[in-house]
Amino acid sequence: AQELLESGGSLVQAGGSLRLSCTASGFTLDDYAMGWFRLAPGKEREGVACINWNGRTTDYADSAKGRFTVSRDNGKNTLYLQMNNLKPEDTAMYYCAAVFTPYAYCDGSWPANEFMYWGQGTQVTVSS
Repeated sequence: AQELLESGGSLVQAGGSLRLSCTASGFTLDDYAMGWFRLAPGKEREGVACINWNGRTTDYADSAKGRFTVSRDNGKNTLYLQMNNLKPEDTAMYYCAAVFTPYAYCDGSWPANEFMYWGQGTQVTVSS
């Protein structure tokens, strides 16, 4: 079965950093664009970052630009999200997701409903 497993979520103080990881099993990430999404209580799901299959194209939500960096290691079948200067409003469950597309993606429009595989999420809590 195709699965994604996130890790790295934690409780951190404002201004701190975390690195989230997402490891795939049952399929290889080479032909998949990957996304990070988050869901906070009382808010709609938000796309945080997207990276295309070879890592050459990335895109970020305005709230993440300048603070978050998405990367991938296809050899390890793993996706990462480095989050710096965290703010209390970053508190959410973070999910990774995969969409099959060996072509250009993450070019400004990457709706969640296009992603076919999702992880179970990892909780990030930022205290003020």
